[in-house]
Amino acid sequence: MGTNERRDRERLAMREQILDAARLLFAERGYEAVTMREIGKRIEYSATALYNHFADKDALVRELCRRDFSDFAQRFLVAVVDSKSPVESILKAGLVYLGFAEQFPQHYRLMFMTPLPEPPPDEGERDDPRRNAYVFLRGLVEQLLREGFLRDDVTDPDLAAQTVWAMVHGAASLELVMEKQAGWVDFRPREDRFAEALRALVRAMMRDSAAAERVLAEVLTASWELGGAKPKSKSARRAPAKKG
Repeated sequence: MGTNERRDRERLAMREQILDAARLLFAERGYEAVTMREIGKRIEYSATALYNHFADKDALVRELCRRDFSDFAQRFLVAVVDSKSPVESILKAGLVYLGFAEQFPQHYRLMFMTPLPEPPPDEGERDDPRRNAYVFLRGLVEQLLREGFLRDDVTDPDLAAQTVWAMVHGAASLELVMEKQAGWVDFRPREDRFAEALRALVRAMMRDSAAAERVLAEVLTASWELGGAKPKSKSARRAPAKKG
């Protein structure tokens, strides 16, 4: 390996260290409370060294968010590549969303539960499903509408997409804060809560909810992207309903 190549790799490795440390601190303490000096201290670098990579804290968080949201969006595209219907796709997407929060809690806290400055999107970024997961979700909802899978009174694709998002976000964010409430609430197993959230979504929005529940049961059995864990509880293993 040449000297320049080694320096480039070292520079990229340091940049990753900075981003990882910043993500953790922003999620723990909030964006406003964290300084570049504290980020450097976490990885034993000076603030001056950080400024060689990022002009300021805003530039750092912009890079962090763009990277994390792009990775998040890519997960949906991969998950639905072999889906047989948009119903299967949106249920797989729900599992990916919930699984992401479970597997990467600090990423999720920073992306969806921490107030951050909102940089304007780059050219083409706002409408690109590879970089904007909401565009992917809205596209699935539009397909469900076109193909008649949603109830007649579900007509606004943005409202429907944002309702889906709200339901899975509620289940995901509860998972991240429930330890604080464990003394007050008898929480059911995670697999049951996640499965029931998707089941409630199916029953609320799908024209043929029974058929959609059969798809959900198959998706849960085959996938369970939730931290790599397979469902252990009875309701999460519910067998597909018989047709007819």
